[in-house]
Amino acid sequence: MKAIYLTGFMGAGKTTIGAKLGEALHLPVIDTDQFIEEKVGKRIADIFSENGEQTFREYERSYLKEIPTSDIVITTGGGIVIQEENRQWMLENGHVIFLYCDIEKIFERVQIDPARPLFDTEKKENTIKLYNERMPFYNEAHYKLDTTEKNLAEVVTDILSWLHTQKGGNNN
Repeated sequence: MKAIYLTGFMGAGKTTIGAKLGEALHLPVIDTDQFIEEKVGKRIADIFSENGEQTFREYERSYLKEIPTSDIVITTGGGIVIQEENRQWMLENGHVIFLYCDIEKIFERVQIDPARPLFDTEKKENTIKLYNERMPFYNEAHYKLDTTEKNLAEVVTDILSWLHTQKGGNNN
């Protein structure tokens, strides 16, 4: 089976859904942010504060290609889609699933978290702007699933059903 890439804005549920999807499919799950942290030896927030976003995006682009492209669920950082090269890599090497969530629900889900360096709780409009800027990139996915009002089981069931329509989720 091709890799399954879960994309979406922070708070859309990528990590939680990815873990449950991995269980359901009996596949390992890799989180791109955790993968980068292990490779670099720094937390994402520290990379942003010490080296800047551009350096982080370089790591993201480079390390994405080190992750296997079959029999795996990959949960991505919310900004991985801003680089054309990353979007193309994921589209060519796996099933890209965009976990859409309404921005107001995201604000409910995401509280102050130092692991979310681009989440701006003080200036909601900056986060909304970031959300809107990324939306066209997320929408390039093979499949879009609205997680706003769904529970975990419903989302996983929807993904499994969609994968089944993709020739059983096999390499296609």
